Amino acid sequence: MNNHVQSVIQNRIGFITLDRPKALNSLSLEMVRSITALLLQWKDSEEVTAVFIHSSSEKAFCAGGDIRFFYDVGTATPKGDSALLEDFFSEEYALNHLIHFYPKPYVALLNGVVMGGGMGIAQAGPACRLRIVTERTKMAMPEVNIGLFPDVGGSYFLARSPGEIGTYLGMTGEIINAADALYADLADVYIPTAALPALMDLLRTSSATDIRDLIRAFAAPYAEQAIPEESTLAKNRAAIDLHFAGKDTGKVLASLAQDQTEFARQTSILMQKRSPLLMAVTLEQLRRGAKMSVAECLRMERTMVRHCFKHGEVLEGVRALVVDKDYAPRWSPASLELIDEALILSFFEPVWPDYAHPLRDLL
Repeated sequence: MNNHVQSVIQNRIGFITLDRPKALNSLSLEMVRSITALLLQWKDSEEVTAVFIHSSSEKAFCAGGDIRFFYDVGTATPKGDSALLEDFFSEEYALNHLIHFYPKPYVALLNGVVMGGGMGIAQAGPACRLRIVTERTKMAMPEVNIGLFPDVGGSYFLARSPGEIGTYLGMTGEIINAADALYADLADVYIPTAALPALMDLLRTSSATDIRDLIRAFAAPYAEQAIPEESTLAKNRAAIDLHFAGKDTGKVLASLAQDQTEFARQTSILMQKRSPLLMAVTLEQLRRGAKMSVAECLRMERTMVRHCFKHGEVLEGVRALVVDKDYAPRWSPASLELIDEALILSFFEPVWPDYAHPLRDLL
């Protein structure tokens, strides 16, 4: 097993512990493969009735994919390792699909940072999932900040958040807390970190037939500590639904500019820092994803990833934020006015024939 993914079976629960604290549990290809292998192994095993995935660190559940790896491989000359980049996204998205349709209860403890790829291994399907948040939860799909788009199934789960909340989160990359996550239907229960040791003890000793019911009952006394209806998203819901409707990024920004509230002003400032192209691509992606199945969304995203690296916007974004840390990405095109619909739609053009798509077997 990979050193950054630990596992143990206790009380018929398969515990997966992400253990790469220095990198905030950023997912490597090896970690993706380790998690996949465990889930496949436990899928039909009578020894395991449920899966519980968490982190060894309170700082982060998982901060996403290893974007420094993306940059190193994407800029390597010669590009002999580009196959590893292809493998990473194909296998990561296949893992996201496996988790979404897992046949046993799948519980994710989202303590600390939960971003990007971390959301992909947290957002299981409604038939199996239970997503726990804490006062430390910092959740986001921040890909537009590095010239990428909300992948790992973001086309599906963001498009199904209430109203235009998913559009807002995808286009701004804004970080939300536990109450926000509950309101956005990106989490299910709140448990404070002080109570987590007691929860873990309970899981290891209880005879409950479904640990999700057990956890919900355990979490019930803490519900008043993170009330969805009192979240920032709830308070700004009307403005979010108003400004982020439609399919035109320019109109979104124009609508925000006409709103004199502090929320609209801060949102506008945030979006000025994002890749103009990838904000526009993200808006198109989420509108398409609203009408697609999980498998169709993941196949679309796999195609988009190829176009993204070919264009180079993501490499520039990672350079500015992670490599050189000058925090001054040179986006291309530099403004929304220079982006036409043909460029946006080019990110959705087929890369492979249907029979050769890396994720063709997903149902």
